[in-house]
Amino acid sequence: MVENMQDESAVEMTAEKEVFEINGKEVSLETLIKTYKKSKKEKKTAKKMVTKGARKYQEAQALKPYQAELLKLQTHLEATGKKMIILFEGRDAAGKGGTIRRVTRYMNEKHYRVVALGKPTEEQKTQWFYQKYIQHFPQGGEMVLFDRSWYNRAMVESVFGFCTPKEYEDFMKGVKGFEKDLVRQGTILVKLYFSVTKDEQAKRFKRRKTDPLRQWKLSEIDMQAQERWDDFTNTKYKMLKQTHSQSAPWTVVRSIDKQKARLEVLKVILNMVDYEERDSNLDYSLDPDVVISGAREIEIMEAQRAKNGKFIG
Repeated sequence: MVENMQDESAVEMTAEKEVFEINGKEVSLETLIKTYKKSKKEKKTAKKMVTKGARKYQEAQALKPYQAELLKLQTHLEATGKKMIILFEGRDAAGKGGTIRRVTRYMNEKHYRVVALGKPTEEQKTQWFYQKYIQHFPQGGEMVLFDRSWYNRAMVESVFGFCTPKEYEDFMKGVKGFEKDLVRQGTILVKLYFSVTKDEQAKRFKRRKTDPLRQWKLSEIDMQAQERWDDFTNTKYKMLKQTHSQSAPWTVVRSIDKQKARLEVLKVILNMVDYEERDSNLDYSLDPDVVISGAREIEIMEAQRAKNGKFIG
């Protein structure tokens, strides 16, 4: 055994002392080994990046036919003077922003707007609650996408106590009538709720913390989202239960797989309007594993509560 140890030491010493001449320069065996390992690692990383790049390209290509249809939908809205509002709601890191970017990627900028409002000003706090949203409503022929909407009151404001219990109750009692009137007057209203699991949300938060290009997405509220998971779940149930209606139903999007969620949202929007020159070769049917109605989500959550004593998510 001692002899083996001595032999190994001798090999290591030989490797340290052994020198090769490459392009007129002396290079040690140890340096060559390190260079080889580094090159191998770089090749592996490059291969991984190429694979990821190819996947991203394929995903983008899969969306393009439906994004082209959105241009036809826009033309239809402009020609008919119709107005369309799309609400993007859901937990933090559920994929709302990324989906909005895919929806608007090729759309005519003159006929759509993305609205993402911050916390209300002191002046807005004295106004009718819906006033700050109404001023951003679409004109005829226009589409407006709300990255979070008046349902902030039903979710974030309620959970974190940013509104009083009375303000919350007043909203929950009045929102169905507000939306019914909106739809009755001809506005096409699409309400999307993005649903993500607790584990997946945690993974996405972790990525935001470590990625300097994503750190801006993290807020103080985001940092508490995991701790308040059950509070948000209970509030989600109340919101769906009380605000899902025939005139303004909720569509729930399972967004663990972002690509599938984005594709299905494009289909949901396209299916809301009977526009001209629709490409009949495309598949507009919705994936039931990704998209379900608000009514079905309520049934699922109630079944979870009956079985486990509480809602899961």
